[in-house]
Parts: sequence; structure tokens; C-alpha cells
Amino acid sequence: MNGADLLCDTLLANGVDVCFANPGTSEMHFVAALDRKPQMRCVLGLFEGVVTGSADGYARMTGQPAATLLHTGPGLANGLANLHNARRARTPMVNVVGDHASWHLVNDAPLTSDIEGLARPMSHFVRRIEGPGDVRRATEEAWAASLGLPGIATLILPADAAWGAVEPETPAALARPRLPVPAGEAVEEAARAIREARAAGRKVTLLVAGQGLRARPLAVAGRIAARHGVRLLSPMSNPRIERGAGRLALPKVPYPVDVSLPMLADIDLLVLAGAPVPVAFFGYPGKPGRLIRDDCRVVTLATACDDVQAAIDSLADALGVSGAGEGLAPAAAARPPRPTGTLTPETAAQAVAALLPENAIICDESITASGHVFAHTAGCPPHDYLQITGGAIGIGIPMAAGAAVACPDRKVVATQADGSAMYTIQGLWTQARENLDVVTVVFSNRTYAILNGEMRGVGVNEVGLNARRMLNLDDPALDFVSIARGMGVEAARATTADELVTLLEGAMGRRGPFLIEAVL
Repeated sequence: MNGADLLCDTLLANGVDVCFANPGTSEMHFVAALDRKPQMRCVLGLFEGVVTGSADGYARMTGQPAATLLHTGPGLANGLANLHNARRARTPMVNVVGDHASWHLVNDAPLTSDIEGLARPMSHFVRRIEGPGDVRRATEEAWAASLGLPGIATLILPADAAWGAVEPETPAALARPRLPVPAGEAVEEAARAIREARAAGRKVTLLVAGQGLRARPLAVAGRIAARHGVRLLSPMSNPRIERGAGRLALPKVPYPVDVSLPMLADIDLLVLAGAPVPVAFFGYPGKPGRLIRDDCRVVTLATACDDVQAAIDSLADALGVSGAGEGLAPAAAARPPRPTGTLTPETAAQAVAALLPENAIICDESITASGHVFAHTAGCPPHDYLQITGGAIGIGIPMAAGAAVACPDRKVVATQADGSAMYTIQGLWTQARENLDVVTVVFSNRTYAILNGEMRGVGVNEVGLNARRMLNLDDPALDFVSIARGMGVEAARATTADELVTLLEGAMGRRGPFLIEAVL
């Protein structure tokens, strides 16, 4: 047995049985060890951003970390953008990053780099394996950190630690770390603040994030809101929301500053349940960075590192809200009619909502169309909604792949902007190779529409030739049907809402990957 075998066995013993990988020479002993472990499902991504984005989507749906396998510092660097998204989502993940043999580092070979320095900004835990005898302990620490922090654990595996011999052993499963339950003082402070504010006629908002956006804690939050006159909101970006008919539908803090500021202007008390204070996505001239008033009182019930579900339960108990009490009305079953005529961002979103299957998973990176997708799917059959969390575009296609690996019995619907699709378009190949049940709808407006809006946001109303050439994708226009087919995914193009509805009907009724380019 060598160190690579022991690393695999330690992961498997603790329930990590999927590895999204793009290996290189330094990882060949680990690849050979994976080859000896049929219990480990190995999923190849053609670019490291696909690997890390897929691991993110997988963990959001399972609550379990996947492993990633990346090739030294440059391989890790290629995956950092989607590790940033995963870090913002507090996604559990164990990255295995290969490195040169420890004694070879002094020679400064071409791929030598500061892996720790690259990993730390996008990781919650970084650990270099010191040798074969350190493999089991280091792997166990990384696994525990990914779930206990929770977040990104990056494990650096020198080649000689992988090939070095170790005494044969069978690693035992560790107890799963539990997230801390907020102290009673935090719960009592939040309950007292809510009572006092409401007694004085002040406006109170409970901002719910993370695990609090699952159906059961949302129902509890709805009872708190109904009993005490509290408004409920979710942050602008969320890792996973259980939503749809019969579940409580929370509005999100809007992306545009000029919309979010008036929406939040009347809040006197903001109670945070796993969420940060709302801030603008960017700083703009003459506009505030924080989206709440300076005199708004902020009370933290739970942080993103806490057990948010338990915190909401405890708050309900402290406020005397019965488990069987009346709550806010859940979303009614409602779908938009199947659209006809001109294809726009809104009619494309309506078509997706009109045909969304029950128990689907929406992976939304439609960017400027995201508001339409979110609004029109509120009354669809129960589903999960995943979105970009850190603003680093290029997560949609790999996140959908990871979600489909995690939940092979559920239809995954990826609503995807065209510009961000090109960052990790290689993920379509992974969907084809693994025969993943993903329908991708590309909102093809042939421009970085979000950036056109940002230009207006900073006061630039006249866009010249140089700016247009940096913002538009129409010369030449991207042909997503050809791209998808070249990667093994069946595809078709819709130029009207009627055509999109017809294509979606067919795609939703069959298994396997399918891409629709919706030309807006």
C-alpha cells in the first residue's frame, strides 16, 4: 500500500466517493490508486474550472464533499474562479492538489509554484501532506474541515507522499462534524430585539440564508413572520433554495442598487440568520456600499458557519411561536402560460417555467435574465434553485453537471447566459460523457448585457466602437448548436417563443443532455 491508496481509502471511509478530476504527471500515482478503487466515481473535466464548479454543484445537492484532483499550482489556478464561488457558498469540498516530489522542489522545475499562496485566498483550510506517514491524518483533517467549518479544504499531495510505502491499514469512518448551534444569548438578544422593535412600531426584517432556505426552516420562519409582523428576505445570491408551490417564497435583495436601496430603506431592525449585511455588488460614484440605513440596528442570530436551521427553531421557541401555528401563505401552484411570438429574456423564462418538471433542479446563471427565471418559477412544482454565489461567471454549466451527478433521478435545467457559458463550455463534454440528465437553455443575446448595464450605472450613456467591441459577442456570433454537438451534446436553436416551447417539451420528456440556444 502507498500513500495514494491510503488517501483514497480515507476519503471513501468518510463518504467521499466522487472525484472530479483533471490530473497531470505529478498525480499519476493517485490516478493509479483511484483505478484500484471502483467504489470511487471519477468524473473528468476538460478544464479545472469545470472540475471545481462541478464539485460545488454536487455538494450543494448532497451536503457531502466531493474530491477534486488538480495538477500543481497552475491547475489549481485554473480552478480558482469557481472555488471563489464555492467559498462564498460555504460549499464542502476537498481539493487534492498534486505537487512535485518534496526533494525536487529545490530544483525549481517549470511547474514549481507557491501552491499554498494560491490556495489560501479561496480555501478555508490548507494543509500540505508531510510524507506517506502523514497521509491519513491530513486527509481526515481536510474532510473534517470541509464539513465542520464548513467550506473549501485544500490538501497538497507531494508525489513522494503519494508513491511512498505505508503500513496497510483500513481507515475508520469519523463522526461527522456538527455545525455549532448559536448560543442562547444570541437567540435571546434577537427575540428581545424583535419584541421591542415591534412594540415600538418599528419595521423588522429577518434575512435568511444558507440552510435556512430549505423548506422546513422556511416554514418556521414564516410562522415567526406571521405572528410578529416580521418581513422575510433572502440575500441577493444563495447556494440553494427549496422553492415552488406549497413552499414559502422569499423575495431576494435585488442586484441593482437603485432598486435595493428603496426596498430596504424602511428597515429599523435587521436580524441576520446565516446572512451578511446586504451590500452593493460594486461601489458606484455617489451611492452607498451598505444597502441599509446607517441607523438600522443589526442583530446576528446566526452566522454562515452556524446551524441556521437550529437557530431559526430556537428563535421560534424564544418568541413563543407554536410549531403548529399559522404562518405566511406558501406559494400557490401557478405556471405562466406557454409563451408565443417574440423570444425575449422574459418569454424564454416563461417557457422554462411553463414546462419545468416536478422535483427539478434549476441551475441559474442567466445573469440579466435571472430575475425573470426566479419570478416565473415561484409557483412551479417543488424544485431546488441553485445560482452563482460569488459573481465569478462560468459556474452554470459545471454546476449543472455536478448537480446531475449528485441527483441522477432528477431533471436538471440550466438557464445560462451566453457570455458566461463560454468560460466553462467544456462542461458540456462532461455532461455527454457521463450521460447526465441536463437541459441547458442558453439565453443568447450575443452581448455581455450585464456590462452594458454597468456602463450605464457609472454614467456612460454613449458607447463607442472600442467599448462595443469589448461588450458584444456578435462579430462573429457564437454558434452554440455547433459547439454543443462538437462536444457530444444534442442541440437545437429557437428563434421564437413557440419554437422554444416545442424544443423544451421534447427535451423535458427525454433523458440525457440537450442544449437549446434561445436567440433573443
